Amino acid sequence: MNAPTPDLLTPRSVQRPVPPAMLAALRERFGARCSTAAAVLEQHGRDESTYPVTPPEVVVFCESTEDVAAAVALAAEHAVPVIPFGVGSSLEGHLLAVQGGVSLDLGRMNRILRVHAEDLTVTVQAGATREQLNSEIRDTGLFFPIDPGANATIGGMAATRASGTNAVRYGTMRENVIGLTVVTARGEVIRTGTRAKKSAAGYDLTRLFVGSEGTLGVITEVTLRLYPLPEAVSAAICHFPSVDAAVRTAIQVIQMGVPIARCELLDVHAIRGVNKHSKLGLREAPMLLMEFHGSEAGVKEQAETVQGLAREQGGEDFQWARTPEERTRLWTARHQAFFAALQTRPGCRCQSSDTCVPISRLAETINESVAEAEASGIPYWIVGHVGDGNFHLSYLLDPNDPAEIEAVERLNVQMVRRAIRLEGTCTGEHGIGLHKMGYLAEEAGAGAVEMMRSIKRALDPKNIMNPGKVFTL
Repeated sequence: MNAPTPDLLTPRSVQRPVPPAMLAALRERFGARCSTAAAVLEQHGRDESTYPVTPPEVVVFCESTEDVAAAVALAAEHAVPVIPFGVGSSLEGHLLAVQGGVSLDLGRMNRILRVHAEDLTVTVQAGATREQLNSEIRDTGLFFPIDPGANATIGGMAATRASGTNAVRYGTMRENVIGLTVVTARGEVIRTGTRAKKSAAGYDLTRLFVGSEGTLGVITEVTLRLYPLPEAVSAAICHFPSVDAAVRTAIQVIQMGVPIARCELLDVHAIRGVNKHSKLGLREAPMLLMEFHGSEAGVKEQAETVQGLAREQGGEDFQWARTPEERTRLWTARHQAFFAALQTRPGCRCQSSDTCVPISRLAETINESVAEAEASGIPYWIVGHVGDGNFHLSYLLDPNDPAEIEAVERLNVQMVRRAIRLEGTCTGEHGIGLHKMGYLAEEAGAGAVEMMRSIKRALDPKNIMNPGKVFTL
């Protein structure tokens, strides 16, 4: 069965070059912040996917919404593609300039604009990163919980509808973005949403742009919900005799309504990698890494309940990370699992795919996926935000071996279609990008995808906003 996705080795088939007049206008407007240097173009033509480098023709370093609007207006005038760029941490080819064009680097747009601590909201420029945001608001007693692992930009997280380790308790970017400033495909600046807790005024344009992957407009400012720092935080690890036992424990925790903040699965291969990379001494057995937030009494009660459930599945007693430093070390190691795994097979690339299923079907889909991975003989590792039914199965493949590439793609097809069959989704948090375009119609249906195309055509009639991603026109 072939994957309904673009061939990883196929060069871009459509070219929409930047005309000399537009390049001259960009240089006049942006000066040294407009670059055609080969190294800069290459940097902006790659992400963490296995796709080959596909660079833009020019990179513009924006410092304000006005900069973005000026660049997009020129692109609209000349019908040239525009690709927003944050830090390059996406996994599904979102940033690749498959039709050429202009990459808009928003990394310099990193100011925290307004903090309204009394309303638990903050407005930031799109290039601010999640770690930067939490560092700058620490003295308010508040924090922003969405944690996809990579130190991604807030704009990129909104564009891909990111989530991560805290989603089981705090939700995803969908629930936590309450307003946006967006530059449309015509170069017009619009604002969506307000800081009010709710609104019934018109279409929900904020939700339209969150998760649109840069295909409808360029997000330049984001207003977010914040949360009080919990009174007590405790983290613990628990080892299990099998991945299945760990997953079943997580399922029971959620079904019992325990308000656990984080519940992460690491299989033996992931643990082996983080042990070596982060100099840890974790036992090499399937493990849940958990975190509890709340009052001292509440955290104690949660932990006791979860520990009892774990024992029923053969889990060992918790090993506690009792200090902030110990917790940080564990979670840093978890977030570096991707890069740790790469080091276990020098010269490899990591093909990572994520699916999300109803929590009651999680054990089934992971068990079947693990069996297929083991039978393939290709090195793999698993981490998962199993508290919300989401897991990542990643293969370490030789990018110069077409047989491995084909085998991994076949395995991905099987895993994704299994998730869809079990009423789940082809991507819990990575997004569609290039790699999962073929699965969108299988999941949503042809009618829904055609409606998405109609929205795209209406808002971006020249198809300049990150063209060739999510679906074809």
